[in-house]
Amino acid sequence: MSDRFCDVALPVPLPSLFTYTVPQQMAEAVSEGSRVLVPFRRRSFVGVVVKLDTKPPIGAKVRPIARVLDLLPALPSALMQLGQWITGYYLAPPGDVYRAMLPPVTELHSRQEIRLTEKGREALAARTMSGVSTEDLEFLRETEQVESSGGTALLPKRETKKATLARLLRQGLAQLHENILGTKRRTQRVISWKSKEQIDLPPKEESIRQILEVERGPLPLPMLLRLAQVSRAVIERMLRQELLESWEEPIDPGEDPFEVGFTPPAHELSEAQEQVVREVRRQLEDAAFGVNLLFGVTGSGKTEVYLRCVQETLARGKTAIVLVPEIALTLWIGRLCRAWFGARFEGVAVLHSALSDVERAREWWRVRNGEARVVVGTRSAVFAPLDHLGLIIVDEEQEGSYKQEETPRYHGRDVAIVRAKQEQAVVLLGSATPSLESFHHARAGKYQLLTLPTRIENRPMAPVEIVDLRDDFRETQSTSPLSAALRRGIEECLRGGTQALLLLNRRGYSWFVLCRSCGASVQCANCSISLVYHKQRNRLECHYCGAGQPVPKKCPKCESAYLHYFGEGSEQLEERLRKEFPGARVGRLDRDTARTKRQYQQTLSAFASGALDILVGTQMLAKGHDFQRVTLVGVVSADSTLSLPDFRAAERSFQLLTQVAGRAGRGELPGRVLVQTFYPEHYAIRDAAQQDYEAFFERELHFRRMMSYPPFTALANIIVRDTQLENAIRWSRQLSEYFAPHEGKGVKILGPAAAPLARIKREHRFQFLLKSPKRSLLTKLLAGAMAHCESKEIPRTAVLVDMDPLSLL
Repeated sequence: MSDRFCDVALPVPLPSLFTYTVPQQMAEAVSEGSRVLVPFRRRSFVGVVVKLDTKPPIGAKVRPIARVLDLLPALPSALMQLGQWITGYYLAPPGDVYRAMLPPVTELHSRQEIRLTEKGREALAARTMSGVSTEDLEFLRETEQVESSGGTALLPKRETKKATLARLLRQGLAQLHENILGTKRRTQRVISWKSKEQIDLPPKEESIRQILEVERGPLPLPMLLRLAQVSRAVIERMLRQELLESWEEPIDPGEDPFEVGFTPPAHELSEAQEQVVREVRRQLEDAAFGVNLLFGVTGSGKTEVYLRCVQETLARGKTAIVLVPEIALTLWIGRLCRAWFGARFEGVAVLHSALSDVERAREWWRVRNGEARVVVGTRSAVFAPLDHLGLIIVDEEQEGSYKQEETPRYHGRDVAIVRAKQEQAVVLLGSATPSLESFHHARAGKYQLLTLPTRIENRPMAPVEIVDLRDDFRETQSTSPLSAALRRGIEECLRGGTQALLLLNRRGYSWFVLCRSCGASVQCANCSISLVYHKQRNRLECHYCGAGQPVPKKCPKCESAYLHYFGEGSEQLEERLRKEFPGARVGRLDRDTARTKRQYQQTLSAFASGALDILVGTQMLAKGHDFQRVTLVGVVSADSTLSLPDFRAAERSFQLLTQVAGRAGRGELPGRVLVQTFYPEHYAIRDAAQQDYEAFFERELHFRRMMSYPPFTALANIIVRDTQLENAIRWSRQLSEYFAPHEGKGVKILGPAAAPLARIKREHRFQFLLKSPKRSLLTKLLAGAMAHCESKEIPRTAVLVDMDPLSLL
């Protein structure tokens, strides 16, 4: 039997596949999508088999596969096909693409086991065979005895027996098997109200019914005991009486999704919600690909629609993926999905990068083995290995966090649409402020536009007032980040016992430190950007590379002692609020105070329960939260991102302001929003104040059309980088020579020029910006550019290609 060969994608920054031989004893275990351990130069890598071929490469020495890691191919054929599309469209190395789809390599413990082959069993049965010694037969007999007793024969510890095993392996009498071992899964007992009868209950039991059926929904046993203030014996008695029911749910490490107030998920749908669900149901019944844009104002009940659509999908024997923009939101959506589907169907899996390697791999393999039919997660969850995919939901589809900023630079929303098209599934994109590209596609008929124009129970949108900081300064002569109007609003909240939410989308204490003598700011040693002052840690830190240093007492350039701190961050705003409102309970939520999921949950739980009066934070506060007692939302610096050198600056500002304004007045109490700005006449701020998305869309679309930006053109950003400035300049010129003949032939080429952030992590950066009305033409040109770089021996890692970039910084 001739040797087989396979092409393997390895996690190296190279565009090629690598060919290996498949040993005959592994032939049946190797298929497309299998993970294999292979030698590469002087190291070993885990790769993915992309193609099986019986023809050996010409003139090359081919090494064999060392091990097959899984009995079941890790990646099904649908994901292998999706990986090929990502490789071609985003010009990413195939090994990096497939690595992004797989669980961590170190996810589980493994051990090598010995198994007898048919040839070995025949030798043992015959008690003799040419070349088989008595010692070898004894080893085979011991192995068979372990197998027949239901045990597992492991690798021997003694060297003499290891030599015997090696001899048996060479003769084909035994073989090794890699057994993957999991770890015990942490679970918690969840209690739910079961009885449907209307009966009179004693006070303690009635309190439990109120909590589980009316106020909160199913809860973990420890939390229920704490809220109801009853003993475990009471719960056990009610379980025996079948008033309650219980089940075990998994706990992700470091998470406690029940710490945030839980709203019962089942509500009666409004007519607009029901119409959306009917349309999705029709598409599911047709079993055909379709993309829907759910355009619903903040508080209109989009989450309820998501749950009903997933329910419709599961009822038809299909599976579903729910993508959310941030890890923290997976806690809430995952909790809702478990409450809806965990007990009635095969279960819900949660996938995101904050899980430990073991937990992430365990969830991934649950999905691969068919133990979960609903997957909730961030952008990488789009690669969940579900079979019979029926629905993909992308919540807050406009969010930039769906775009991967490292290779492979894919966009989770766009990959979701391509995957759904390949598997004939339905896509539901949801947002109160859709991206211009998505809304343009919906208006053009490429997507189906579904709308939720009003809030639940027709609650009014909170009115938005614009505070002109120029006028405020003339009246008060104060440099405080809090205007007089915002200060009065906070005082009213404190008097009325309600809550205020303040957004300042800059973390740290001060933006930068400036020398008043020479005018120089304290710069990062690795990046061309000023360091940010963090008072609590008494350090200056770079928010790009993470470098930090103690606060200098003198100017590093002229040694002057006249250092001044400019700008206000969320840390300074928190300190000022504590001083101006000494009786208020103030909290802060940003990446400095919420470095772990538990810290994030603790802060949100404290605010949701009323333990905080004022919550200050960055954009982490702007979306996905439903606080019933927030009557004031204040935006401290609405125009902080408007002046960035990026064509999406106005869109991002509008989206952020609209989203955070939607946090006010979500309960029965009316709300108001105060937006502080130095540019009250800017259309992004005016339209956000009116919460008029369509007016903003028309204005911004006109600008995009005039300047040839998406959605009217395809865009690609190319960064050439190196720690040596001379190399970056030389390679940029070589790449420019390739682009020069193509200028004006359906592609507009800008650059090379120094990138807006000319130096990051000690690397000098030069930028090309390519525009074309035809995406296929742009892809073809970029593929040729990468081939040109390879011919000029420009390192692959020195050229970053970002197709459909969300940021040009």
